[in-house]
Amino acid sequence: MDLALLDDRLAARGEPSFRSRQVWEWAARGADSYEQMTNLPLELREALTDEVPFSSLVQVGEALAADGTAKALFETADGRPVETVLMRYRDGRRSLCLSSQSGCPLTCTFCATGRMKFGRNLTGSEILDQALHFRRTESAAEGRSVTGGGTPPDEIRGRDRRSRRGLNHAVFMGMGEPLMNLDNVLAACERLPELGVATSNTAISTVGWVPGIERMASEGPPVRLALSLHAADDALRSELMPVNERYPLADVLDACLRWHAARRRQVFVEYLMLDGVNDRYEQALELAAALEPRRAFKVNLIPYNPTDAEFRGSGRNAIAAFRVALEQRGLRTTVRLTRGRDIDAACGQLAARGGQPGAAGDHYEAGRGGDGEALV
Repeated sequence: MDLALLDDRLAARGEPSFRSRQVWEWAARGADSYEQMTNLPLELREALTDEVPFSSLVQVGEALAADGTAKALFETADGRPVETVLMRYRDGRRSLCLSSQSGCPLTCTFCATGRMKFGRNLTGSEILDQALHFRRTESAAEGRSVTGGGTPPDEIRGRDRRSRRGLNHAVFMGMGEPLMNLDNVLAACERLPELGVATSNTAISTVGWVPGIERMASEGPPVRLALSLHAADDALRSELMPVNERYPLADVLDACLRWHAARRRQVFVEYLMLDGVNDRYEQALELAAALEPRRAFKVNLIPYNPTDAEFRGSGRNAIAAFRVALEQRGLRTTVRLTRGRDIDAACGQLAARGGQPGAAGDHYEAGRGGDGEALV
């Protein structure tokens, strides 16, 4: 919900300051209406229903992949499209892929979002409402009551963190460049633990927006940092990612090392594997040479997911050989498990298919509206 609007309406009614906290605790536990908030006076619940929409987003589409990945299409109050993904894993992980902007202004050539018309930064409440939507759907899937039957809220939240179905990971790898909207992203990160997502299980991905990386070294909760690198050669990286002209790779890596020194955590390096573009043995050696000291980085190789761009993904053998070359040079390297490709929910595919608010596209079924029903 719009937390600023909530505070404003509560203050206008002369409500005590703790009311806002009570409402948030119910929402974080998976409540889907003010009616469920039984420790609020009935008159207040009715007033909030009329004056403060329960979500700042309206769900207009949803899709479910064969592997259990779910994707939701939302609209903001001013009609901006936003997509969010929930990845479900057999080991119990429930990883959210959150959007920080509607569209993206940075036009990376391999990314479907970059070909959308850029809308605007999302508010902190709009970011949180993406997470709250899936908090509610996962609670409903498990059949959990949010009323708690008198159970103290702290105990309920602890129990939810241990649940197999509860949300427990989040990555800002959806639409947009999170570090261009850092204030709102960090504000959302402050509240995610109350939904069951620990700070240590939250990652913010960036194309290399240096001012934001520098701020992350000292501001906000100590979340993880992921760098979309994709090429260790400046000329190629600029071709793939025009932002490299503004912030060259050497400057980006220097900022990442300062973050590493301050936060004492590894930087996750994301490297999209593109056939014949950045997947040669020599390019693996170039990447290994750039990532010094080794202890500061972990590389995540990403199989390319089809978009409208004229790229092909590297084959399995090429990805395996690239991984071996990095590991032989002391870099911890993994290959990302692709999720949700059949509903255009995989890495690089988010584009609010149809391009306009409400145009959900072939993979979506009509949503129910605003009531609603990792690190990967």
